[in-house]
Amino acid sequence: QVQLVESGGGLVQAGGSLRLSCVDSGRTFSNHAVGWVRQAPGKEREFVASITQSGGNTYYADSVKGRFTISRDNAKNTVYLQMSSLKVEDTAVYYCVGDEDVDKVWTMLSDFWGQGTQVTVSS
Repeated sequence: QVQLVESGGGLVQAGGSLRLSCVDSGRTFSNHAVGWVRQAPGKEREFVASITQSGGNTYYADSVKGRFTISRDNAKNTVYLQMSSLKVEDTAVYYCVGDEDVDKVWTMLSDFWGQGTQVTVSS
């Protein structure tokens, strides 16, 4: 079972940085690829980044490539999203997602979702 809880969201000025964290309180974190999906008000959900079980492979949406970095610490059952050079258009609720199949992560079909954390970027 995977139980994902995000933290680290908040209000930041454009150009600033934030680091999101997502802890899995279950016991199978290392068996799951994990990632981040976001949804802005009035817009569809958008894939942000994913990372495989070992952390050896990462994948990013073009909109965040070069600005965001996903990483994981399997010893701490935690995945991180380091966000830099934030833009107003990065404002959204960010969800942590997980699945044994990494393809389900980047296609936003993951079995497991966190409750989301709000990121607001002001101009």
